[in-house]
Amino acid sequence: MSVYLPRFIRTNPALALFAFLATAFSGFGQTFFISVFGSGIRADFNLSNADYGTVYSLATLGSALMLLKIGTIVDRWSLSSCATLAFALLTASCLVLGFASHWLFLIPGFFLGRLGGQGMMSHIGFTAASRYFEKDRGKVMALTVSGMPLAEAVLPAAGGLILAAYGWRTPWLAAAAFLLLIALPGMRWLSRGAPLPSEVGAQQTDGTADKGMTRAQAVRDPGLYMVLPGALTVPFTVTAILFHQTAIAEVRDWSLERISLAFSGYALGHFLTLFLAGPLVDRVGAGKALAVGLYPMITGLVIMATTNSPWTPFIYLGLTGMSQGFAGTAGNALWPERYGVRHIGAIRSLAHAAMVLSTATSPILAGLALDAGITPSGLGLIFAGIAVTTSILVLAAPHGPAQPEH
Repeated sequence: MSVYLPRFIRTNPALALFAFLATAFSGFGQTFFISVFGSGIRADFNLSNADYGTVYSLATLGSALMLLKIGTIVDRWSLSSCATLAFALLTASCLVLGFASHWLFLIPGFFLGRLGGQGMMSHIGFTAASRYFEKDRGKVMALTVSGMPLAEAVLPAAGGLILAAYGWRTPWLAAAAFLLLIALPGMRWLSRGAPLPSEVGAQQTDGTADKGMTRAQAVRDPGLYMVLPGALTVPFTVTAILFHQTAIAEVRDWSLERISLAFSGYALGHFLTLFLAGPLVDRVGAGKALAVGLYPMITGLVIMATTNSPWTPFIYLGLTGMSQGFAGTAGNALWPERYGVRHIGAIRSLAHAAMVLSTATSPILAGLALDAGITPSGLGLIFAGIAVTTSILVLAAPHGPAQPEH
């Protein structure tokens, strides 16, 4: 059977599937799934848009800070133990939200979901792809990232159907049952043969010692502060746009049905780009691929800012989805390429926490901008300008070879 698998995953198909599914299951704690239930939650607890957004952003901010503390466990714990913790957090989140009797329960519910899903689950998946696949890392990373468009295509639609029939609480309870009874046992089975991090970090496949940087050494690298903004630009922008998509649609007089259909174009652009992003990372390096990958989103934002045709949301969301594919693949391959894999969990948790912080602040900043009278066109041009600036920083950053640990 393995002869029919692509060469780059033939060495360990179970771990490749684990990494792919980890990013897919992280969808239960991602904005694109949680946002489906926003109207029902706000109505039940009599929350304004600002109140709801503040609760969500504070929970996301707290999860980013906690990830800095617990994200390093992937350098010490077995892969199955890390997955068990992430699923426990996600399941607890679903139960808290499903049974919430007061709006205050939204805070721990969102916190656990953002920490377990957007935080730990995706962190575990990308770390596994970085650590266990030294060769063709870009292609394996692209496969891992492809779990996200799968989740984007399936989870909001499934949640919406259940919501329409049974209300907003039932999808959360169904998600808890699925995660605990099906997803967790399957992921533990896939990760049963994964070597411990200490066994992988001690030696590379060519027999030489992995002399990767520690997190303390990485934060002293000036180049980190040039490439990190580029890795954060797409999630920062996408979270702001998706969280406020209904407000943008109202100003532009786009129906919610049109926006919902256009979101499928976003998922399609995200998925199709992965076939280009992985080979490009392996060919030119993660840094250059990351910079190049920002330009589809830049083009889409300019189109969103300057046109208002019936096809505008399809075009700009599709192009943004393409950059999401590049950012997920190149952005996550950047850290092992730059700093090695010996301490990749600690370094990735720092980068991931920064990403979560950026996605916590972007809905607030975009909301303040819209409330201050900045139009969706102005917002699109601001985000496009940010992306151009960060792409230049990435290209100008010096290469940071992994340094020996002292």
